[in-house]
Amino acid sequence: MVAAGPVTTVVGARPAQVSAERISLGRFVARAQQAGLLVVQPRMGLSNPAEMRAGLAATKRARATTVGTITLDSYTRLGEHGSAREAMRSGVPLNGYPIVAHPVATTHAVLHRIRDENFPVQVRHGSALPQDIFAAMVQLGLDATEGGPVSYCLPYGRLPLRESVANWERCCQLLLELEEQGAEPHLETFGGCMMGQLCPPSLLVAISVLEALFFYQQGLRSVSLSYAQQANAQQDEHALLALHRLAAEFVPHDADRHIVLYAYMGVYPRTEQGARRLLCEAARLASRTPVARLIVKTAAEAHRIPTVTENVTALELAGDVASERHYRVPPAAGTDTEVYAEASTLVNAVLELSTDVGQALRQAFSLGILDVPYCLHPDNAGLSRSYLAADGWLRWAGVGRMPLAGAADSQNSRRIGSTELLAHLSYVARRFDSGALGRASVPEVSGG
Repeated sequence: MVAAGPVTTVVGARPAQVSAERISLGRFVARAQQAGLLVVQPRMGLSNPAEMRAGLAATKRARATTVGTITLDSYTRLGEHGSAREAMRSGVPLNGYPIVAHPVATTHAVLHRIRDENFPVQVRHGSALPQDIFAAMVQLGLDATEGGPVSYCLPYGRLPLRESVANWERCCQLLLELEEQGAEPHLETFGGCMMGQLCPPSLLVAISVLEALFFYQQGLRSVSLSYAQQANAQQDEHALLALHRLAAEFVPHDADRHIVLYAYMGVYPRTEQGARRLLCEAARLASRTPVARLIVKTAAEAHRIPTVTENVTALELAGDVASERHYRVPPAAGTDTEVYAEASTLVNAVLELSTDVGQALRQAFSLGILDVPYCLHPDNAGLSRSYLAADGWLRWAGVGRMPLAGAADSQNSRRIGSTELLAHLSYVARRFDSGALGRASVPEVSGG
């Protein structure tokens, strides 16, 4: 699946053009990998249709290998479509695109002659109640999105996990209706991004693998597995190698799959230089691991919703940094690193509960076999604890009932206070704003 690099590429190149009319995010990314290209993608969502179309067009023109994004607004994520319509009638801008509230013809016009086989568009939403969103996607022929029964439930509200699992089962079946139109539906797990930060990588990797298996069991054959950049690059390397290896071990081989890296999702550097350093580190991490697609963040993240120009600048910066793919299978790729061993233990423990992955996930959280630190959802046991070590590694302070004997650091088993927690949450921002990184050159790029 991955180029045995290093492979020198032309910055801004796209995979070889194809003549077929069928659009497929999975196949587009696979062609990019074969060409040694890293696909970069924004988190872009604009409520005004003309602006959304302009944002997609700018992403397509960017000097990088890109796919488009339609990120939805908060009202749509919560199913409050009447509120979204009222905001549009009142001329109030939303923090994303209200795909359900907009008429189908309007969104068709947004996508016309922009979305094609060489520029797929993915819908990103964050909803534990996504049926209306999936129905709108099917009407529009949009066949790529992301989420999951665990990752779009536990961090975002109090909806019971059993209801989220049932919702996602129905949504997978909705998405599969697009196969009748000749489409190849694609679902990306959000499991590798649980809570954004302060979750040890082994749990992120395990949930991402389990959600991919859930999608596969529902009939989807094109999936991607996510992981969010954390606070230590070496630990992130171990996590991405473990995710790649476990995906190969557990996701059946007839599935088209790839790995997605999210640039850091926690408190972002406040300075432009700090934000650029952090994005550059994410791009370098992607270029030396089996990552196929990178979700970028911009220099404006700490202050406001970024503009289209700022998104394009981030895409081009990431593309420049990753213009030479350095990934080759390292000697450590097949070894049982700490992250791999813990994640493998968790995945196996969950799958022993039931042959139905959705049922297994429900039981795993009920029994505390999966337990997300700092997550207040009532279906989460809340017994696990984690901390950020001085070197930026995320460690277990307590594992609760998870089958990770010996993983917790007994010397750090105490509960941390609010002051220390805030210091942990701002560690990455302080580090990158201060420039205390060793060698961390940031190339100059032109604006988009």
